[in-house]
Amino acid sequence: MISRRTLLRGSLGVAAGAGVAGLSAAGSAEAAIPKTDAEIYGVPTAQPLISQRADPFITPRTNGMYYFTGSVPEYDRIALRGASTIAGLPAAAETVIWQRPATGKMAGHIWAPEIHRINNRWYIYFAAGDSDDVFRIRTYVLESAKSDPLDASGWQLKGQLLTEWDGFTLDSTTFAHRGRRYLVWAESEPEIAVNTSLYIAQMANPWTLSSKPTRITTPTKSWEIQGYKVNEGPAVLIRNGRIFLTFSASATDARYCMGLLTADADADLLDRDSWVKSPDPIFVTNTETSRFGPGHNSFTVAEDGVTDVLVFHARDYRDITGDPLYDPNRHTRVQKIYWHPDGTPLFGVPVGDGGPIVRVSLADHFVRHTDDGLIVLERAPHDLAATQFRFEAQADGTELIRSVDHPTQFLHAEAGVVKLDATGTTFRREIVRNGVKIAVTGGGYLKQSGTAISVAPTATVFRLS
Repeated sequence: MISRRTLLRGSLGVAAGAGVAGLSAAGSAEAAIPKTDAEIYGVPTAQPLISQRADPFITPRTNGMYYFTGSVPEYDRIALRGASTIAGLPAAAETVIWQRPATGKMAGHIWAPEIHRINNRWYIYFAAGDSDDVFRIRTYVLESAKSDPLDASGWQLKGQLLTEWDGFTLDSTTFAHRGRRYLVWAESEPEIAVNTSLYIAQMANPWTLSSKPTRITTPTKSWEIQGYKVNEGPAVLIRNGRIFLTFSASATDARYCMGLLTADADADLLDRDSWVKSPDPIFVTNTETSRFGPGHNSFTVAEDGVTDVLVFHARDYRDITGDPLYDPNRHTRVQKIYWHPDGTPLFGVPVGDGGPIVRVSLADHFVRHTDDGLIVLERAPHDLAATQFRFEAQADGTELIRSVDHPTQFLHAEAGVVKLDATGTTFRREIVRNGVKIAVTGGGYLKQSGTAISVAPTATVFRLS
């Protein structure tokens, strides 16, 4: 099989800015230029992006650089790395900018650092325990006035970020909205019989709260209380007139998953009633792609300045020996976020190994597989994963079309019927002015009729994106 990086080169040959859909603009010279997975898909497809880094955080591109941090398996330090691309982060040198003391306060577990650029200074929020009680977790803030956060000499401890009560506190994140800065964090509130809930408060400065906290979610649903009753790891994405706040729930094994809160951009964010929790988790373990316990995410934006990127950790196996907290193989992963026409995010499934992911569409309708494997066309489905495929180049110039959420299944055409099957049919793409025709090896084309996709003598011109 040809390398995945040849996937869409010769037959598509499109620049990153045009997406996979800009077929008519490709010229022979451009088609010969190798395209990276990030240029084709919007983000790197290497799995994992960075090994053994949990609770990952990647900044937006700042002065041409992305900066990455996360929990190290030893829970003893805060390390940063930087690169001009997301794909460059794995090979970037790691700089330890803060090491826990040998004894005393902050000498216990060091968890979930986040780095933020605020008012021309860098800040890192992190959780730390003490040497005599590694689980006496509180939130602390580091500050650097230097322009380069990789310069360890610039970092100074501002101190503990004090909340309403002195309790187990972790996973602080911050965001600005309409001239106000907010902090969202997880904390164990006295007299509430859960491990952690999520709170929001306004900030006077990057290390001090200026308002009373508002509890915006507590774990009550069945998917939030598996093993532990947990809401933690908040991350904020402001788009389409709304504020989307993801969070993680349950124990840190394969039951770990992500939920979603949504508030209107005009709402009072300190009012608990402004936040609506989605009834079901939005990102969960997928056994077919071998991604277990996805969660503690952050968001960034790809090099094109447009594509929203989900950053998260997950293991590639279910069974864990001992306490999941001390299993080191929560790896950092990234994948593209899609947006539904109603303005809501589509997360799909934590994808498995492979190259760029393609959606096949016609206007606002997408080719998808049904639960029984039949291939159909449906208007803007919310079930993102069923619309995602990988076009895998073969040595003879044909391609197999692999399902993303059922990676052992391929598009198979037989007797005019198209469905998922373990034995795939090979296809060839024919680029035309308005898109692409998909020819079936052996004769005919993929053809749309109503909601059905079949094989016919004439082709439907699809768009790939």
